[in-house]
Amino acid sequence: MAVVHDPVMVAEVVSALGCRPGGLWVDATIGAGGHAAAILEQTAPDGFLLGIDRDREILELAAGHLGPHAGRFELVQGNFGELEAILARTGRGPVNGVLIDLGLSSLQLDLPERGFSFRADAPLDMRMDRGQPGTALDLVSSAREEELARIIFEYGEETRSRRIARAICRERERGGAMTTQRLASAVAAAIGGQGPRGGRIHPATRTFQALRIAVNRELEALASALAAIPALLAPGGRACIIAYHSLEDRAVKQAFRALTHRARAAEPAAFTLLTKKPGRPGEEELRRNPRSRSARLRAIARAA
Repeated sequence: MAVVHDPVMVAEVVSALGCRPGGLWVDATIGAGGHAAAILEQTAPDGFLLGIDRDREILELAAGHLGPHAGRFELVQGNFGELEAILARTGRGPVNGVLIDLGLSSLQLDLPERGFSFRADAPLDMRMDRGQPGTALDLVSSAREEELARIIFEYGEETRSRRIARAICRERERGGAMTTQRLASAVAAAIGGQGPRGGRIHPATRTFQALRIAVNRELEALASALAAIPALLAPGGRACIIAYHSLEDRAVKQAFRALTHRARAAEPAAFTLLTKKPGRPGEEELRRNPRSRSARLRAIARAA
């Protein structure tokens, strides 16, 4: 999950979802409501949107942004991995279009106390939902060195994970609270001042990504959503997912390909892949929002 300004590829999302008047539309990671507002505009006058987000504070911002569409949306605090249960609880469905944008909102990044960034020294929190137990501090304070190395390797795709885990364990033995900048400095000291393969990213970037994914169980949530979506879509319904790193994108690609596979050539496919290659932001958007550069959009449609 990368850090992006809301929203990303709005026109591409509206097109991929096939937005039209009427129907039920779900923005399962609503953020501040940028995508949701565009969907509501394109589905007027009678389309209804269900907006979901883990972060209660962001939902309050979304409610204000979507004010002009009052009566045509409902906001629910929840995890998109529980999409099926949320729809059942709200009594809504089937779904004409569902969007999941896996990017971390800049609204979260810009609050130091949330602990997602090491630009300012702050507590290691990293929870999308601050009501959930288990912070990044809890993880780095209690996990065994082998477990930390596994998390950093698997979720951060960091080849120097063992060296980093060893450095984190040495740092916590010194005592005192592990903060964002203290952790970032320990990682940088362990592996040098450059990112992987001499890149320009901070050497702690992948470690922070890994810890955030682990704390929020992001890949588990994505797997649950991908398993649930096919049964939730109405005939002709569409799903659109925006991923930002290879772990997420690979999971989406494999799930969508499996859905479009035909058991026998003579049988029509139940689902159609709408994006043979992932959609990417255009040059104008990249100039306006460089953080969107890693976004990859994939979409699928259920047969009508």
